[in-house]
Amino acid sequence: MKIVVGTRGSKLALIQTNWVIAELQRNYPSVEFETKIIKTKGDIIQHISLDKIGDKGLFVKEIEQQLLDKQIDMAVHSMKDMPSILPEGLKFAGIPKREDPRDVLVLKEGYTSLEDLPQGAKIGTGSKRRKYQLLKHRPDLNIVSIRGNIDTRIRKIEDENLDAVVLAASGLLRAGFEEKIGYYIPESIMIPAPAQGALAIEVRKDSPKIEEIINSLSHKETEVQVAAERGFLDGINGSCHIPIGAYCNLDGENISLVGLFGDEEGTKLITKTIDGKASDARQVGLELAKLISKEYENHEG
Repeated sequence: MKIVVGTRGSKLALIQTNWVIAELQRNYPSVEFETKIIKTKGDIIQHISLDKIGDKGLFVKEIEQQLLDKQIDMAVHSMKDMPSILPEGLKFAGIPKREDPRDVLVLKEGYTSLEDLPQGAKIGTGSKRRKYQLLKHRPDLNIVSIRGNIDTRIRKIEDENLDAVVLAASGLLRAGFEEKIGYYIPESIMIPAPAQGALAIEVRKDSPKIEEIINSLSHKETEVQVAAERGFLDGINGSCHIPIGAYCNLDGENISLVGLFGDEEGTKLITKTIDGKASDARQVGLELAKLISKEYENHEG
């Protein structure tokens, strides 16, 4: 049996895809895997900030089309790039164990933490979620908009004379850049993007055999976290124009979910936490979205 795996061509996307294939190969040594690189709109338009190009799906639409057209059999994505509703005929298979969900700072030589940065320090990020949470913690910071893959963003510290850039821990760890991480930003200061650090493996609904193979990688705890965090994302109905964050903490059968929602300008930033059962993870996410939306509307009023 041969399985064609679709992926973006970025260094990190390929690292993630190769990791998935290696794990599957270990469980199913007789299956042959082939990688197919697909260019997405988000890869082609590099010079415009993401929130100006359009909505979620920037890094997935073309890949999903090839899945629907049976050009590929499965696709590997970062879960945080996935829109809340999948195209008719597609679904997620089992979700592998999540990498560290936190955001981190890659710091200029000589600095060791967020507190250590000087007044008015220049920090690079293209994300409103990261920008407004940093400014809430330290209003003096000067946030500069940047884009590009991991290497490009790290280079901008030198090229654009930045004091730090914000990146996802998961990308740096997967890409073997652990030594570049200067500071892990605690969730109390920066709530991660929903499902940050988790992978999404997408298949057609009509391929149960392939789904069964992928399900050998399922990680229960990660699936609960992703269900809660994406439940929140679906309920809040957010676009990439606004700051949205969610993180689910698991304690046996109980979960605690923190959510963040704000407006485009960052003038309103609402954070709330709610507890519930792991078995109701998605419901807990939807419930939290309702509570935060309500408070947001009261702010409006």
